[in-house]
Amino acid sequence: MKKIQLFVVLLMVALMISCGKKKESKDIIVPTAEVVKPKAPISMQPYDQQQEVEWLEKSYQVIINRVADDSLHMVQDETGQKFVDNRITLRVIRADGSVFFKKVFKKSDFDAQLDDDYRQTGILEGLVFDKVDGHNLVFAGSVSHPQTDEYIPLVVTVSNLGKVSVKRDDQMDTNSTQEQPQENLVTDEDGV
Repeated sequence: MKKIQLFVVLLMVALMISCGKKKESKDIIVPTAEVVKPKAPISMQPYDQQQEVEWLEKSYQVIINRVADDSLHMVQDETGQKFVDNRITLRVIRADGSVFFKKVFKKSDFDAQLDDDYRQTGILEGLVFDKVDGHNLVFAGSVSHPQTDEYIPLVVTVSNLGKVSVKRDDQMDTNSTQEQPQENLVTDEDGV
């Protein structure tokens, strides 16, 4: 009798274990990707640069101010996030405090140097004093895709007559390489 009772108990345990297995499903459950919703328009921080410059044997102050300007057309990235464009004021002040030059730059001032992509999705990012070049003050500027490293470099020149010219900066600015004299350059035509 004990054998029958032991057999019945073992049978019941075996049934309970076999019935207790979870039924495996062939359904694949994928978590839904949460769509990032755009935030309020993003603005860059204000920027100020003031620098003393010796130019044409006289002292000048170069003052550059960048501010976000929500009256300008906002740009939008591929996620729908909006960005406020900037305006940059450049002033060149004489030693006596009088204003030699003042101009407010917007992205539209650089349209001729931009492609359609940067006209639509770029913002005026910056303008900084670069150097004195003879009768000119030279500035480096950029129009960029917001919050990326992608930008179009620009050269803004102010002449001693107050005339402004803008061009795209095609020179790669690297400190590790020096320009070689023309006679030292090797070309494909030299048989190398």
